Amino acid sequence: MPKIELSYAWGPEYTPSSTADVSKHRQQALLRNPLMDLLQAVREQGSIAAAAKSLNMSYRHVWGELKKWEQRLNQNLIVWEKGMPAELSEFASKLLWAERQAQARLAAPIESLLAEIERTFAVAFDPEAHLLTLYASHDDALVRLRESTARQALHLDIRFCGSVDAIRALNEGRCEIAGFHTLSQPKDKSLSAVTYKPLLKPGHHKLIGFAKRTQGLLVKAGNPLNIQTLQDVVNGRFRYVNRGLGTGTRLLLDELLINQNIQPEQLKGYDRQELSHSAVATCIASGQADAGLAIESAALATGLDFIPLATENYWLACLKSALDSPPVAALRQYLEDHDWQTSLQKMPGYQTNQSGKVHSLRKELPWWNLKPRQQPLDP
Repeated sequence: MPKIELSYAWGPEYTPSSTADVSKHRQQALLRNPLMDLLQAVREQGSIAAAAKSLNMSYRHVWGELKKWEQRLNQNLIVWEKGMPAELSEFASKLLWAERQAQARLAAPIESLLAEIERTFAVAFDPEAHLLTLYASHDDALVRLRESTARQALHLDIRFCGSVDAIRALNEGRCEIAGFHTLSQPKDKSLSAVTYKPLLKPGHHKLIGFAKRTQGLLVKAGNPLNIQTLQDVVNGRFRYVNRGLGTGTRLLLDELLINQNIQPEQLKGYDRQELSHSAVATCIASGQADAGLAIESAALATGLDFIPLATENYWLACLKSALDSPPVAALRQYLEDHDWQTSLQKMPGYQTNQSGKVHSLRKELPWWNLKPRQQPLDP
């Protein structure tokens, strides 16, 4: 049996004039196959010539298409007897029957799929709509933001990845916005400085305020192991589940370990990696690990306890040249909206952080906090 492939085509703009017109349009909008149209026309008209005329095609074209399909399917479609009316072969009749059965069974989901495709493509034809591509460290507030802005014709195409990969994607032109996070008061010679400083350039990049959030240890409900710190995890030889290299949370963990003089190899499970906050929470909830670093909303979603360890700034970085582009300007305006900020404040572990305001790298990240006589502040 040959492989089945689906496709869609552009049609003329459709404006229904009656209920009956809507019904007729829906019937015509179901998945079509040109071979089935040819076979149905031959069956109804009794000859290839009449079928071609009914389809507004040439006899040569219809005959050639039928022959092509016979070769592709390795089956006879027409009983070719000279001087006799054209008849469908048994195989062709079964094809038409199978197609009718499939259409009858799939009519509702096909209509739903077509409607969804039309709604999605409507964005491209809406002059008031904006599309903005973000590569960002995984964050529940960004998920809520995407859902919220879509109702205002601002569509966020978010690709979750590590913070480092997100900024690299920005620098390589694969996105307009990069989401990353750092400790609220990072040190000027910290691991964050070593990691982010080569990727961001004052005067070339700008920061847009998004949120403050709390990260902490996720543990079993009731905290039966009485874990309060990373040192407790080390001392108890409890099982830890980590995030991947290049993620902001992995960077945060390494920063905390350095500050507390803990070696990575002392943390049992340091090399075990999960892709997201929710994956870390699921791992602990299922009993595969005892603790892991993640955001509070991930703990609540899986019924875990949350031990806060650090407050972070979550930043949205973009090129200075893109700040006033329509999509970025629309995002900045939305982030400053009171309703959005109220919604953000209601999320566990989140606070506003001058949301939507533009910040310079030197003013917010201490590793560029140079004296004016050495280096002028970027505007």
